[in-house]
Parts: sequence; C-alpha cells; structure tokens
Amino acid sequence: MILIHENMSRGKTSKGWLNSFHTFSFGGFQDPTRMGFGPLRVINEDWIIPGSGFSEHAHDNMDILTVLLEGKLRHQDTMGNVSTFEAGEIQLMSAGTGVSHSEMNASENETAHLLQIWMIPDVRGTAPRYQQARLPAAEDTRDWTPIASGTEGEAPLHLLSDSRILIANPKEGDVSTIPARPGRLVFVHIVDGLARIDDENLRPGDGLQISDPETLELSWLTNGKALLFDMPR
Repeated sequence: MILIHENMSRGKTSKGWLNSFHTFSFGGFQDPTRMGFGPLRVINEDWIIPGSGFSEHAHDNMDILTVLLEGKLRHQDTMGNVSTFEAGEIQLMSAGTGVSHSEMNASENETAHLLQIWMIPDVRGTAPRYQQARLPAAEDTRDWTPIASGTEGEAPLHLLSDSRILIANPKEGDVSTIPARPGRLVFVHIVDGLARIDDENLRPGDGLQISDPETLELSWLTNGKALLFDMPR
C-alpha cells in the first residue's frame, strides 16, 4: 500500500519566532490517522528567526535527528555538549534515560531552516548520548546514501533502532529506485525539487508512505533532495 502525505495536509505551528510544519501529529496538530509510521514518530520542518529557538526542555527514550538545511544552530545539553553547527551538518541526540537541551538560531540575521526527526528506539533506558557529523557532499549522493543507521559503522550517525535514514541529491532526469525489502516499511520525504511516481507529482514537504515491499521508481523533474527511511514493521 502506498499513501501520499501532501505538504499542504501537514499540521502547522506559528509562534512568531517559529514556523513549523508537521508530517505527523505533534503539539496542537493531532490526527489519529497520522501518529507516525513504524518507529518514525516525527518529521517537523522548522524555520526559526535569528536569535531565537527552542529553550531548554527535556526528552527521554527517543532518537532526535536534526538536519540543518540553512543557517546555523547552537546546541547545548545537560550532558555537557555545546556546539554550533551549520547547514550541511546533522546531529543526533539519543535521549535514553533523559536529557535536557536547547537548540537556538546562532545567526543574528539569517533564518535557520531545519528538519527535526524523532525515531523510537528499540531499547529503552539507555545512557543519553550526542553525535554530530557533516553530510556527504551533494555530488557524491545522487543515489541513496546512509546518514544514520542502527548498524554500527554503516553511516556517520548510529541509531538505536533497526532502521536506516538515507539521503539523495538527484539531478533533473535521474531516477531514484526505492528498494523493496520484505518485512520492512519505507517512508520518503521530499526535501527539495519536483519528482513523479506513477501518475503522482511530489513536491517539497510531501511524504510517500510505503507499507508493502515493492520496488518503485522516483523520477526527478528537477534537481532535488530527499530522505528515505528504511524501518522494521
């Protein structure tokens, strides 16, 4: 079964300092049919104005991945990590038994644009940890390339679930094959560009939810960027 989550169907939060779109239920946007997909619980696309951001707050038992698309963010947490990272970098905080953190726009004049992704770990109660890495160069990732994985050493970041997150930066005319793996779930999030699958056009912010394993082809009408989530049922 294939289900398309159109970008305009996402929930929205506007707080003056923040504009955020929610693929799945989050905050004031609650839809019982969109409570996540397998271990994928949250995909939020956020725009944060300069000098503002998410002040200190707590999490537990969640893998929280931030993909910074534009701007700078300053991360600080109760594990003692303090880091400023820029567009093209990613961070993963495994909250485990509990951790508090803040994520602030580190620029005085540029809006920060990011994806915030929450993945449910396979095991609860692990020690919190923080990881940060640079995304592979766009010219090296025209096809799916792992950026986070539950298999140690397969990707720059290590997830606490039997899942993989892959990125692709295809060129106009490229075809991205979505692999079929028995017993797995697949979700594709279009970050940028226009693509087509079967008779459906996909735009930035659209999500493609695939419940049954079948090999599909994503044809790119423009240069683009997408994330693929390969997850257990």
